[in-house]
Amino acid sequence: MDKVRITESEWLVMEEVWNGHPITAAQVVENLQGKTDWKNQTIRTLLARLTKKNFVRMLQKGSSYLYEPLVDRKSVVDEESSSFLNRVFDGSCKPLVLHFVEQGRLTPEELRDLKQALDKIETDE
Repeated sequence: MDKVRITESEWLVMEEVWNGHPITAAQVVENLQGKTDWKNQTIRTLLARLTKKNFVRMLQKGSSYLYEPLVDRKSVVDEESSSFLNRVFDGSCKPLVLHFVEQGRLTPEELRDLKQALDKIETDE
């Protein structure tokens, strides 16, 4: 069975839940104003989808509903990264890294950090 994935829109909502949990739907709506042009109901629908997919849970506190993540951000990032790597680069990191280096997508600081990380791996072996 395939892992359940989240859409780009759901990702934006998840970021708000990860950053502010527990968080109300109204707070998510407020936080996304200016970042998106979504209506209140759109965001509530996305929260409902994430609840159905078991990425968040909804808790009732008085007359309010609070949302909390059921998955940590790192786990989702790991899964999404792995899926992307397999889908686009046949599971290999080398062409991924080379693509970004050759396209000039890395800043000099990012290139330096990447080189340091590679040097550290090499010396640890």
